[in-house]
Amino acid sequence: MRWHSRAVYMEEPLISIAVGADWSRAERNGHARGIIAIGDIATGVIAIGGIARGLFSLGGIAIGIIALGGISLGVFTVAGLALGAFAFGGVAIGYSAVGGVAIGFYTLGGVAIGQFLLSPVHRDARAVEFFQSVFRFIPRPLRLPFN
Repeated sequence: MRWHSRAVYMEEPLISIAVGADWSRAERNGHARGIIAIGDIATGVIAIGGIARGLFSLGGIAIGIIALGGISLGVFTVAGLALGAFAFGGVAIGYSAVGGVAIGFYTLGGVAIGQFLLSPVHRDARAVEFFQSVFRFIPRPLRLPFN
C-alpha cells in the first residue's frame, strides 16, 4: 500500500503511507517519507513505523528527539531499551535514567548504576533533589521513592 497526500511542504508530502513490499520500486519494505510518515520504515517530522526516524517517533525501533518504542534512541526516550538524555524504560541508559535497570548520571530504578542513585538499597540526597524537581508535576498521593 502506498499513498501520499497532494499537499506538500518543502517538497515533502504532508502525509506519506507506505506499508508492505513494492517490487516495482525494488522495495522489500515500505519506506514512507513525509512530514507525517507511516510505514514499515518511516522518516519524517512525525514518524510511525517498524523503524521510525523523526523529531517525534513511535515504533519498534524509534530514533528522534522524542522517541517511544521497543528500542528508542533520542533526547527523551520511553522504551523497553531506552537510550537518551532522559531515558525511561525497562533498561534505561542516559544522563537521567529511570527504569528497572537504570544507568546514568542521575538514576532511579530497581538496579541503579551511576553517580547519584535512588534505588531500594541507596538513596543519594542529590538524586532525591533532582528527581523531585523533575517529577514535581506528579500529584502527591502517588507514592514515589523520594516522597
